[in-house]
Amino acid sequence: MRIGIQLPEVEREVRWPEYQAMARAAEESGFDSLWIGDHLLYRAGDGRRERAPWEAWTLLAALAAATERVRLGPLVACAGFLPPGLLAKMAATIDEVSGGRFVLGLGAGWNEDEFRAFGIPFDRRVSRFEEAFAIIRGLLDGEHVTLAGRHWQAEDAVLLPPPARRVPLMIGSNGPRVLGIALPHAGAWNTWYEDYGNSPDGFAALNERISAAAFAAGRDPAAIARSACVLVVLDPAARERVTTPAAPAVEGPPERIAEHLRALGAVGADEAIVVVSPCTERSIRELAEVVALVGVP
Repeated sequence: MRIGIQLPEVEREVRWPEYQAMARAAEESGFDSLWIGDHLLYRAGDGRRERAPWEAWTLLAALAAATERVRLGPLVACAGFLPPGLLAKMAATIDEVSGGRFVLGLGAGWNEDEFRAFGIPFDRRVSRFEEAFAIIRGLLDGEHVTLAGRHWQAEDAVLLPPPARRVPLMIGSNGPRVLGIALPHAGAWNTWYEDYGNSPDGFAALNERISAAAFAAGRDPAAIARSACVLVVLDPAARERVTTPAAPAVEGPPERIAEHLRALGAVGADEAIVVVSPCTERSIRELAEVVALVGVP
C-alpha cells in the first residue's frame, strides 16, 4: 500500500520555502506521493471571508524540481479551468521536469464561486468535462486530436516534444456520468474522506460501487487503482480542518493511525493520501513512524 500526503491549501497562508521544506520532509519520511489542491478562490457563505491557494500548476512544477523520488500531482485538477490542450501540454511538461513522476488527477470542479470570480463558465460542467477529457486523453496517448465540440475545440493538435511516457490519469469523482466518461481510460480513481465517512467500512461500500461502474464501462475493475484521502488529526489544539460526526478524524498514537490505513488497504485502497491537521513540516516528519508501521504486519 502506498502512502501519500496532501500539502496545505487554504488552512493557513504558506509560502514557497515552507512548501519546499514540507516536500523534502515527505521524501525523507518515506511518503510515496505528494498532492496539491487545484482551486482559485474560496468564499464563506457571507462572501466576506476569502481564501485562496497558490496556482497549482506552477507550484507543482516547482515541487517537481525540488524533489527526487515522490510521485506528485493535483488533487485534482479542474478540467474546466484551462483549455484542455494546454492542460495536457502542462501535464507533459511537469512529467518531464519530474523525470516521470507526475500523475494527472482530473475532475469537473464544484466550487461555483471561483468559476464566477474568474470568468469561467460553470454550466454543463460534465458535458464540458467530457469534451476536455477526450482532448486531454488523446493528446497524452500521442494522437493528433481534432474535436469540434460545443464547449472545447482542437484542430490537429499534438504534443511536441513528445512526452517520454504516457502521463497516468486519475479520476477524482464519484458522479456516475463522470465515472462513465473517465473509467474506460483512467488508471486510477480517488475519493475525498468526506465522501466515504473517513472509515474503512464506508470506503468498502463506495469501492464496490466504483468496481460496478468500471465493469459497466467495459474495464476490468482490477485494472483501476483505488486512492482514498484520509483525514488525520495529530494535534486537536491546532486543528486546521473541521470534522463532522459523518466523517470523524483519525486520531491517536502512530500505531492506531497505521492500523486505520492498513484497514483501508484491506478493503481495497491501493493508496491512502493523508490530509493531516495541522499540516506542517513537523507533522509530516511525525508521520514517518506511521508510514513505516503501515508496512509492518
